[in-house]
Amino acid sequence: MLRIGLISDTHGLLRPQALEALRGCDRILHAGDVGHPAVLQDLAALAPVTAVRGNNDTGPWAQALPETDLLQLGEIRLYLLHDLAQLAIDPRVAGVRVVVSGHSHQPGIAQRDGVLYVNPGSAGPRRFKLPVAVGELAIAGPSVSPRIVPLQ
Repeated sequence: MLRIGLISDTHGLLRPQALEALRGCDRILHAGDVGHPAVLQDLAALAPVTAVRGNNDTGPWAQALPETDLLQLGEIRLYLLHDLAQLAIDPRVAGVRVVVSGHSHQPGIAQRDGVLYVNPGSAGPRRFKLPVAVGELAIAGPSVSPRIVPLQ
C-alpha cells in the first residue's frame, strides 16, 4: 500500500501538526500556494515531494514549479493542479482516477463520473472560519481511499 500525503495553501507556513500528519508518507503532493521554498525543503525531509505552482507563488524559485502535473502512483493515475477551475483536461478521457487541487482553502472529497476529486484544504494560515487540514490517499492496487485530516 502507498500512503500519499496531500497538502495545499501553506502560504509560507508549515505547521508542526502538518509535518506530524504527513510523517510516514511514501510521497507528498503539494497543490500550490506554497509561499516559500523552505516549505518544500521541509516536506522533502519526510518524503519525495511533487508540487505545483499556485496563483500566489511568485519569484524565481516558483518558476521551477509546473502549473500541473500528471503522476502514476502505483496503479492510480493522478492529476495535480492548484485551482480546479483551471482544469483543462477531461480526467476520465485522460485515464485519470484522482484529481488533487487546492486554492479554495475548503477541504473536500467528491466523486464525479468515476473520478475522485480531493482538496486537502489549507494547511497554512487560517482563512475565515475554514478548517486547517491536510489530506491522505491510501493506494492499494487499483483501490484508492481518500481522507481529510483536520489539524488542531
